[in-house]
Amino acid sequence: SKYEAKAPDQNGIIAYTDEEDAVWADLYKRQMEIIPGRVCAEFLQGLEALDLPAARIPQPNDVSDVLREKTGWEVAPVPALINFDRFFKLLSEKKFPAASFIRTRDEMSYLQEPDIFHEIFGHTAMLTHQAFADFTEAYGKAGLNASKRERVFLARLYWFTVEFGLLRANDGVRIYGGGIASSPGETIYATENPEPIRRPFDPVDALRTPYRIDIYQTAYFVLASLNDL
Repeated sequence: SKYEAKAPDQNGIIAYTDEEDAVWADLYKRQMEIIPGRVCAEFLQGLEALDLPAARIPQPNDVSDVLREKTGWEVAPVPALINFDRFFKLLSEKKFPAASFIRTRDEMSYLQEPDIFHEIFGHTAMLTHQAFADFTEAYGKAGLNASKRERVFLARLYWFTVEFGLLRANDGVRIYGGGIASSPGETIYATENPEPIRRPFDPVDALRTPYRIDIYQTAYFVLASLNDL
């Protein structure tokens, strides 16, 4: 990674520059303009509960305070990339690993690795929903006990749910996956473009489906209800 993680101080506060806060503000404004009518109701409810600041990068402690009250989860600041062992362990302990850096302006539209906007805006809203939070915890516990080969399949399950999952609504499909919800282009593509395949969610089908990280998805899996997780 070309990005350098920012470490919290003794009070858990991460110092960001004015430019980094400005990048968050621009990303937040852009995404808030396009997610209404495209993300699921639970995502919007989660954002409302979190009450993320629009003009600066939120502090992990503030997000954790809300998550603990709702579902017992918290945010754990981490470097840009962590290994599978640490990833699964954190999830099994109800700690969501969130990279502490934010992207630069030359990567506003696409970033191959997760930054704090992707992690906080894209993912933590859904962790206020109990079924989603329980699924993520169970996923972490499964990963701790999985073999190296099994983790390849678990990565696919995470990809097609937590990252790129869609949910069936009365008037179409809605987004709950953070990889879509934090991406302006894929937010529209996943819900409106006729090209990708949108399949009813089946866990075995998802485990058998490989994916790429460098393109919009060619297939999405659609849950009938978040409780199905």
